[in-house]
Amino acid sequence: MPKVLISDALSPAAVQIFKDRGVEVDFRPKLGPDKDKLAELVGNFDGLAIRSATKVTPKVLEQAKNLKVIGRAGIGVDNVDIPAATAKGIIVMNTPFGNSITTAEHAITMMLALARQIPQADTSTQAGRWEKNRFMGVEITGKTLGVIGCGNIGSIVADRGHGLRMKVIAYDPFLSPERARDLGVEKVDLADLFRRADFITLHTPLTDKTKDIIDAKAIATMKKGVRIINCARGGLVDEAALREALDSGQVAGAAFDVFVEEPATQNPLFGHPNVVCTPHLGASTTEAQENVALQIAQQMSDYLITGAISNAVNFPSITAEEAPKLKPFIALAEKLGSFAGQLTETGISKVQLAYEGAVAGMNTKALTSAAIAGLLRPMLQDVNVVSAPTVAKERGIVIEEVTREAAGDYESLITVTVVTTRQTRWVSGTVYADGRPRIVNIKGIRMDAEFGHSMIYITNLDKPGFIGKFSSTLGDAGINIATFHVGRDAPGGNAVALIEIDGELPADVLAKVRLLPQVQQAKPLRF
Repeated sequence: MPKVLISDALSPAAVQIFKDRGVEVDFRPKLGPDKDKLAELVGNFDGLAIRSATKVTPKVLEQAKNLKVIGRAGIGVDNVDIPAATAKGIIVMNTPFGNSITTAEHAITMMLALARQIPQADTSTQAGRWEKNRFMGVEITGKTLGVIGCGNIGSIVADRGHGLRMKVIAYDPFLSPERARDLGVEKVDLADLFRRADFITLHTPLTDKTKDIIDAKAIATMKKGVRIINCARGGLVDEAALREALDSGQVAGAAFDVFVEEPATQNPLFGHPNVVCTPHLGASTTEAQENVALQIAQQMSDYLITGAISNAVNFPSITAEEAPKLKPFIALAEKLGSFAGQLTETGISKVQLAYEGAVAGMNTKALTSAAIAGLLRPMLQDVNVVSAPTVAKERGIVIEEVTREAAGDYESLITVTVVTTRQTRWVSGTVYADGRPRIVNIKGIRMDAEFGHSMIYITNLDKPGFIGKFSSTLGDAGINIATFHVGRDAPGGNAVALIEIDGELPADVLAKVRLLPQVQQAKPLRF
């Protein structure tokens, strides 16, 4: 009989699900913060069910001799060392959609509290001061609500905004025009949203691209008197810049549930009379906590009893029999998707996955999930191979699969085609006998390149001198070139280059590369 350790508070109903499915349970809801005791006990269990208090560190995982699955009741898995768990073959599951309504409702609540200064008025009134003229609020009706990130939570916020008779505009690079119409929102670029919105609410993950998406420069372009709500992730807003804007009156108010440093015992926003703060309560309702607890109990039981995998952040939904032959093609699909995703700047309307040859007879659903996860992850880091198709569907992205028995020059070939509002981009790859994924075609230009950890993708005109000037530019900057792969459509025509380098490419060196003659595009890539 499989055994599960529950180290955080889960509801009795969730505990009962385990027992009903034939799983032995050791329920220790206060164990989580005690990493030493957890490390001492965890080796005796097949599963570990947690919330946010438990920290699953490499030290804990070293002792997890029998552990097969970690289940996080909630979406965030920052408290689990994913690479370490993956290295030990431990599945890590979460419940990505169990608290969406609760988080969206909290954002709307914060907006209303901000508009009418409810917390400040409550404190004043209960202190015996009747300051009716001090708290002059603003109406919500007719105002423009700018939603940054229109995925699962953002779309619920947009719907609630419509219910409040607001005009809703949205910025989301992955939101298709069709999905925007279905949601009843006007899709705009970020600059337009900053310029027009009376209220701005953030619902996007924290990535390299979204960090400080609202900074001093952005705030300066906003309407004077704008109000900003962040119930998503700390770090999306430059807190110091926001404090200055609040002091100057450029921003009329801010409502924050998340902060750069948590627990937040001090913060630049604290103490300002026009700021409302809560201690990361976005998912804190009875219903949401119950939903995610029941979901994780069901998912973990399914895996331990039947081997079924759902909402895993580090493994696709495939059977043990399929895994050996699928593994290199899953890596190929994800890297091809990542290649396309890192080059895509505008809204995606359609993705087509073409499988040719032997790979067409494999579990293409798992391969497609891996490709979509790779495609979306540069912007949405919480995406995993299981949730990726759902996330894409929420944004109105059409996913097509095409299979063909013949693969031409290759035993197996996968082609990822991405259609955006501006262009169509496609890339093909294969796996040779050595098991290593390779890119073999980019937009009709043949090449043969392995994926490196740090690479540079260049499109250029096929003219003499490019390779020499490029190599000199990197050499002068002390950057070593590991591999250099080139291809062209015709002599003197369009050419592409994929270069693997040792280490990162500094921004100033990238700028110099982009200024080289014949270079049309230069983009750093990470795999």
